[in-house]
Amino acid sequence: MKTKLIAPSLLSADFGNLQRDIEMLNNSQADWFHIDVMDGRFVPNISFGFPVMKTVQQHAKKFVDVHLMIVEPDHYVDEFINHGADLISVHYEACTHLHRTIHHIQSRGAKAGVVLNPSTPVLMLEDIIADVDLVLLMSVNPGFGGQKFIENTYKKIAETKDLILSNNSTALIEIDGGVNLENASKLFEAGADVLVAGNAVFSAESPERTIELLKI
Repeated sequence: MKTKLIAPSLLSADFGNLQRDIEMLNNSQADWFHIDVMDGRFVPNISFGFPVMKTVQQHAKKFVDVHLMIVEPDHYVDEFINHGADLISVHYEACTHLHRTIHHIQSRGAKAGVVLNPSTPVLMLEDIIADVDLVLLMSVNPGFGGQKFIENTYKKIAETKDLILSNNSTALIEIDGGVNLENASKLFEAGADVLVAGNAVFSAESPERTIELLKI
C-alpha cells in the first residue's frame, strides 16, 4: 500500500503553547513531527535549537524528523540524536563529505536523509541514493514558512522516483514547502511518501481535521 505520511512542521506552532500543540499532534492522525533547524547562515533565518528539541523529546510520542538547514551539520548531528531525533536530513549543498555524514547518522541508530534545494538537480544524488533512507525535496527556497509552492517539484519527484527504482533504493520521498489541501493529493499521486505541512495545519481552524484531509 502507498505510503501517505503527514509531518506537521513545528516551525508554524505556537511557541507560547508548544506543549499544547505537541499534544494536539500526538492525538491527531499526524505521523511525524517535523523539526526545521535554521542557523542564519545556510538560510537567512534562525529558528530554534536544543532547548526546543528538549521539549519535543519530553512530550512527542511520534517519529521525530529533524531537517538541518545549517552549515557544518556534522558538528551537531550527535547532539540532535541525543535529543531524540529519529531521522536527520542534511542538505546536499551543506555537506562536503555527504557519504560520511549519512553513514555517521545511521551508525548512531537514526535514519538519514538528504535534502535538495529547488535549484539542485536530482542527478546529484546518483552516488548516494542507495545509502539514504529519505530524499527531501524542497518545494520552496528554504528559510521561511508560508512561501509559494514551486511547480517544478512534480518533475523532480518523478526524477527522484526513477533514481530510487533504478538503484534498488528503499528511500522515501518527502516534500517540504507550500504543501496545502489543494496540492497534497497531487503530490502523493506524483510519488511523494511524506508531506511536511506547517501553515496549512497550524493556521487552520481545525488542525486535526486538516491533517486528516491532507492524507486523503
